[in-house]
Amino acid sequence: MTDSNSDEFDPTAPDQREIGREMVDESTGLGSVMAHAYRGELDRVGTWRQRLDQTTTWAVTVLAAILTWAFSSPDNPHYILLIGVVVVTIFLGIEARRYRDYDVFRSRARLLQENLFANALDPSQGVESHDWRAKLSRDYRRPTLKVSFYEALANRLQRVYLALLGVLFAAWAFRITAFAPRQDWLATAGVARIPGIAVVVVVVAFYVTLLGLAFWPRERHAKGEFREGDTDEWKETDQ
Repeated sequence: MTDSNSDEFDPTAPDQREIGREMVDESTGLGSVMAHAYRGELDRVGTWRQRLDQTTTWAVTVLAAILTWAFSSPDNPHYILLIGVVVVTIFLGIEARRYRDYDVFRSRARLLQENLFANALDPSQGVESHDWRAKLSRDYRRPTLKVSFYEALANRLQRVYLALLGVLFAAWAFRITAFAPRQDWLATAGVARIPGIAVVVVVVAFYVTLLGLAFWPRERHAKGEFREGDTDEWKETDQ
């Protein structure tokens, strides 16, 4: 049997979307439920943030170990640094996948912050999204990923992995040039029967691809990211 009251619910109605104002005026059952839900979302955000940090920690540990071994002796092969590039790239892929999951819960927390708690603190500003309750309800019913894998890759590259992979590239370039001054660096770059020029072309193409992924202009869907000018806006508002 269909509940006729459900047809009358309009999440965009002023009294429905701005329940933050009602939370300030009086204690409501829905307000209590949303407070508990918000704490739960923050806990999930913190858990996935820790998982991101753990992946980064492992990547840095592997990087340090490979650099130490590669330069511990002139007889150690240079391609161990290229193996390090592959391993760190695998960590990049793992962290990008975890970032997508992390953003699911962060987006919910931001939706509550923007439309519920901000409205409770200053009802005169209204809400950021008129149908935020409907959006949150849909996401609870059918959780969906908010950012693409490529956007997640770009985020993690810009924040962490371009620096790590850049260190490996610089170490590899130093290893095949200055670390072996008596040999032609192209010959030194060779791996087994693969000529050095082929290895150099592949490595350079790989890093150009990384730069393209990191800085290619695209619409950003991740919520909660700090953007350029946010600090200036805060100062202007505070004045």
